[in-house]
Amino acid sequence: MHEIITCLFDGLAGIGRGAQGYTRPSYSHEEQAAHDLLRGAAKDLGLETTTDAAGNTYLTLPGRDRAAPRTLIGSHLDTVPEGGNYDGAAGVIAGLAIAADLKARGVAPAADLTVMAVRAEEAVWFPTSYIGSRAALGRLRPEELEVRRSDSGRTLAEHMAAAGFDPNALCGGARHLDPAAIAAYIEIHIEQGPVLQAANLPVGIVTAIRGGLRHHTAGIDGEWAHSGAAPREGRRDAVLAFADLAGALEQAWDRVEADGGDMVLTIGKAYTDPAQQAFSKVPGRVDFSLDIRSTDDAVLDRLETELPKLTDRIEAARGVGIDWGPRARSAPAVMDPALVDRLDAAAGRLDLARIRMPSGAGHDAAAFAKAGVPAAMVFVRNDHGSHNPDEAMEVNDLVSAARVVSEALF
Repeated sequence: MHEIITCLFDGLAGIGRGAQGYTRPSYSHEEQAAHDLLRGAAKDLGLETTTDAAGNTYLTLPGRDRAAPRTLIGSHLDTVPEGGNYDGAAGVIAGLAIAADLKARGVAPAADLTVMAVRAEEAVWFPTSYIGSRAALGRLRPEELEVRRSDSGRTLAEHMAAAGFDPNALCGGARHLDPAAIAAYIEIHIEQGPVLQAANLPVGIVTAIRGGLRHHTAGIDGEWAHSGAAPREGRRDAVLAFADLAGALEQAWDRVEADGGDMVLTIGKAYTDPAQQAFSKVPGRVDFSLDIRSTDDAVLDRLETELPKLTDRIEAARGVGIDWGPRARSAPAVMDPALVDRLDAAAGRLDLARIRMPSGAGHDAAAFAKAGVPAAMVFVRNDHGSHNPDEAMEVNDLVSAARVVSEALF
């Protein structure tokens, strides 16, 4: 496995490489080149290759019973701007390495093994989640084909059509994958946080993918005023109101954790208007974002109930208005308990130290789980996080993850 994994990553490293990292936008020439690289390798191995209306690529090792529900191993090949070479791609390459290993050993799986290279997982390009996987499952809504890519301004449908795919079929509800015909969807992915690295563990078995409550474009309106002339009692300071809100949100986080709940909270953006802000002005506007995630829907319900109460209190105390903007809510996706147990047991038979852990980030496995497909994930140790050029996965760890999946399923 080591040889094919190294070879494919070397080939992938030449696609979308920039001054800082790798940029392979969803439905771009670079993403297509990555799919072509994997398809070429699959053909060299004698695997069957197909593409669906959304451009997802399927690389299949035929099983003994071709009518039986198949196993999918997959992930995505697009990246964020100036990202790393491993995020997403590691799962597709590991799946191909598993198929190559089975073929080399003369092992025919009981049913088809299909490696799926998914399109457009990174929502940074189009403001909607899991485009490729949901399209394959017939769960992409027609209006989502009209969302626009962040760099080009062109719609998703336009990008699909320009790449030679068929958005009209997707608009009509066409699906390539029937959930009833899938025995399992397995996704191998680099861990995007520091847990495995800190614990010196090569792999982790994912138990659930956190859902989210998000406000991408929230804001606080106060009143701009002279910093020296405006008395304290008359100020409507948007920054101080924002500070109150941030502190109250952290206290809410403390309470959830004290009750044993799972939650992470991030204010990813917070800024005053560069055109109006000044050293000598009381700030009259703060724009910010809020991203709350949990493996428990009840926690998200709890925070969603608390936000209006915090809003009312801070508005009254500071004389400001808080506008949360559009709300986005996604449900947590619990991984299939039987698959989690099988993967954990397989790691034990291979004498691999591991832990069970949640995924804080979203993955295509969530789309499959929500469609009723038994889904599971294996995380691979990775230093420096992800979505940056410094991802530092070791190939030996990816081989270990691939062997866990192969041991569990084949």
